[in-house]
Amino acid sequence: MVDKRKSAVRGLWCVVFCAAATVSLSPPATSQSAPEPRQALKERYHATFHGGIATAANASITCRKPVGNAAPCNSVQNGGPGRNSEYDMFYSDVDGDPNTYNSTRASLRMPENSRVRYARLYWGGNLRVGEIKPAKDNGRVLMAEPRGSYRALKADTVSKHSRTGGPDAYQASANVTNLVRNSGPGTYTVAQLNVAKGHSKAGAWGGWTLVVAYEHDKSPVRHLSVWDGFAASDSRSDGVPIATRPTSFAPGAKGAVGVVGYDGDRGSTGDSVLLSANKRKGTPLSNSANPKADAFNSTITNSGRQVPGRVPAHRNTLGYDSDRFDAREALRPGGNSLLFRFTPGKDDYLLGALYTQVDARR
Repeated sequence: MVDKRKSAVRGLWCVVFCAAATVSLSPPATSQSAPEPRQALKERYHATFHGGIATAANASITCRKPVGNAAPCNSVQNGGPGRNSEYDMFYSDVDGDPNTYNSTRASLRMPENSRVRYARLYWGGNLRVGEIKPAKDNGRVLMAEPRGSYRALKADTVSKHSRTGGPDAYQASANVTNLVRNSGPGTYTVAQLNVAKGHSKAGAWGGWTLVVAYEHDKSPVRHLSVWDGFAASDSRSDGVPIATRPTSFAPGAKGAVGVVGYDGDRGSTGDSVLLSANKRKGTPLSNSANPKADAFNSTITNSGRQVPGRVPAHRNTLGYDSDRFDAREALRPGGNSLLFRFTPGKDDYLLGALYTQVDARR
C-alpha cells in the first residue's frame, strides 16, 4: 500500500443496527448536497435470538521474497513488521490439488448443538500487481466443506474500487447458508480466489471470511447484525452515513464487533475503530494484537488472540484483516444505537464487512 500522510484526520462513519438494505442511504437531494460515495455499507442480516456469530478466515497470498532491505519473509509470516509493497508476493496453496493455484483453510467453531441461521462468504483482493488478473473471475470461487470436495460458488454481490497508481480491488460475497447448515463446524477450504501475484507499490493482498449467525439455546439473547459493502476509509471527510435501526441494550451489556478489511499495513499508524453508544464519545476498539492506532494491521484474531485452525497460520497476513473485538467497554452505558468511526490516519484501507453481536435488553 502507498503510505499516505494527511494534515487532517479523515474518517469513515457508520451508524449501526441499520434499517433494512431497502432503506435509502442518502438524504433527499438538494442543490447543496454533497455527492454520496459509490459504495457504502448496507445491512445484510439482522435478527435477535439465543445465539451468536462465528467466523472462519484466511489470507490467500503471502510473501515469497523481500524486495530491497525488507525483513526476511519467514520473519514477517511469524508476526514481524512488514508491508505487502515490500515483497514479491505469491499464492498460498495448501490442498495438494494440481487444478488449483491458491487454496487456504480455516476452522469454523460453534457451540455444540448450534443451528445455523445465516452464513455468508466474503472474498476479495487486488488484481493489479506484478501481473494483472481479469475482473471476470471476481465472482467465482471454490469452497470445500469439512471432509467434502470443492463446490463452485458464484457471488450474488461484487463491488469494485480502483485508484490511479494504486490497487484495482474488489470484494465479492455469496449466501452459503444451506452449505454451512448441512456441513456444520469444521475446516473449510477456499480456493481459486482471484488475486494477483508479484510486486508493486500498491502491493498484493487478498483473503476470505466466512461469517455465520448461529442459534444456540444456552447462549444469551443477542442482537446479531451483518453489514457489507466496499468502502475506502478516506472516501469522504464527513463519513459514510447508514440509517439506524432502534435496538435496545442495557447498561453493562456484553458484545463483540468484527471487521473485514483489505490493505491495512502493519506499522502505518493512525487507523482506528471507534465505537460509541447513543452518540457518546467514541471508545477505541483495541487489544494486544490490534493497537488503538493500528487496528487494520494485517491480522486474523479473536479478541487479541490468534485464531486456531488456519492453514497456513501466518501472523502477518500482509494486507488482509479479519478481526473480532470485545466491545464491552463501549457498550457499558447502554443505549438504543451504536456509532462506528473508522479513521485512516497514515494508512488507507478498504472496509468490506462489519458484524456485531450485542446482548439484548431484558
